[in-house]
Amino acid sequence: MAYDTILVTTDGAVGLITLNRPEALNALNSTITAEISAAAAAFDADPAIGAVVLTGSDRAFAAGADIKELKDKTFAEVFEENLITATWEGISRLRKPVIAAVSGHAIGGGCELALMCDIIIASETARFALPETAIGVIPGAGGTQRLTRIVGKAVAMDMILSGRALSAAEALAHGLVSRVVPAGTQVSEAMALAASLAARSRPVLALAKEAVNKAYDTHLQEGIYVERRLLYATFALEDRREGMTAFAEKRPPVFRNR
Repeated sequence: MAYDTILVTTDGAVGLITLNRPEALNALNSTITAEISAAAAAFDADPAIGAVVLTGSDRAFAAGADIKELKDKTFAEVFEENLITATWEGISRLRKPVIAAVSGHAIGGGCELALMCDIIIASETARFALPETAIGVIPGAGGTQRLTRIVGKAVAMDMILSGRALSAAEALAHGLVSRVVPAGTQVSEAMALAASLAARSRPVLALAKEAVNKAYDTHLQEGIYVERRLLYATFALEDRREGMTAFAEKRPPVFRNR
């Protein structure tokens, strides 16, 4: 499939989606969000792909929503168009692991897009912010919900009400990102991690993602119950038997994703 605002490539079992609107610092309009969702869905359905990396440029992962596209819309229009929901949520729906490689600005919708990913690897230059209140709106692509669950109410309120930006180091300290790497290495680091994940059992990784994500929308005991059932489900997999057998035999496992 041909895309206008993103670049889509593969490297072995890893799919790479690169935001490509350099003239707008990868601002997220309806075209780019629809293309991200379409590419993500295609990778999720592709049996040759085991993990996905999402990135932008060294200068900007994504500098928020495209305000030029939104500024004249009315309530009736955004409601009828199902704004945000219609095109933005594709990355969050993937069953395969998704790694964001973030450098430079991850602002507004760009920050929210990164938050939809499973793992965020940040360059030292990365900055995360949700400054929407400064232009008369609030975050609407999950920012108020995902950010609060990750960093807690105090930091989320500070970022969302004041527009305060977090440096890469601050984001790491607050659990927003999982790793900070030297500038310019974020994509190679993300690709290496994605390749290692793609070599693991895909159904097992999908079950693990489901279990972790359940922790965000249920209480502890219910989450433990779900985790236990998903663990039991792995015992129906050939990959579980192969993994444990290989461990006992002190050899690398050969997973068949079933």
